[in-house]
Amino acid sequence: MESIIQVNNLCVTLGGQQILKNVSFEVKKGEIFVILGGSGCGKSTLMRTMIGLLQPISGNILIEGQDIHDPNEILHNKILRKFGVMYQQGALFGSLNLLENVALPLREFTSLNQDAIELIATMKLKLVGLENFTNHMPSEISGGMKKRAAIARAMALDPDILFLDEPSAGLDPITSEELDSLIISLSKNLGITFIVVSHELPSIYTIADRVIMLDKRIKTIIATGNPQDLKINSTDTWVKQFFNRKGSNI
Repeated sequence: MESIIQVNNLCVTLGGQQILKNVSFEVKKGEIFVILGGSGCGKSTLMRTMIGLLQPISGNILIEGQDIHDPNEILHNKILRKFGVMYQQGALFGSLNLLENVALPLREFTSLNQDAIELIATMKLKLVGLENFTNHMPSEISGGMKKRAAIARAMALDPDILFLDEPSAGLDPITSEELDSLIISLSKNLGITFIVVSHELPSIYTIADRVIMLDKRIKTIIATGNPQDLKINSTDTWVKQFFNRKGSNI
């Protein structure tokens, strides 16, 4: 399976403090790849750097061989179109209904007419099971539905890659399981590559093909692999504590 993302010797600082040091890994095309670790380990920092919101002090991130931080504005914008992002709280616009939220990227970045935009937005909402809620406002739907609508908006421009920041956070177990099933379905049926930031073990075990675990003490990766394999076979104390939720330092 070919790589779609390569992260090479990435170093990131925030406010003069080093958060990530020499982080390297690759994401295979079509897989569900999870970034995990304890609080303050740099999960969200890594994701924000991967989507171009933070500039590393060294190293690079290649998406299909192109540097996400390419200084050429035309090339940079072309790379940004390769992925969509679902932020932790959904980040839907409260003044727009669900159809308008999903349609917004299409209005901003394409020259499609209104009928085509609404048709595509409706199709994206149908993919996440919200075709009957197109006229609902974000305030009128549940937390799980907001996450689904945010995924639909992230898919509006047909990206090959979706970044999801803590998709299961704040959801009850049943809603979380439904969202996990949606992620797996989209991955299998549409071939989308997912990069998911999460610390929710039930979700990680359900969706992840592979994970990397970050450690805030050494600011880099301490484990890579399938989560079930790491739980059973890892000899690293911190990794075993994380997957068995023992100790209070994780």
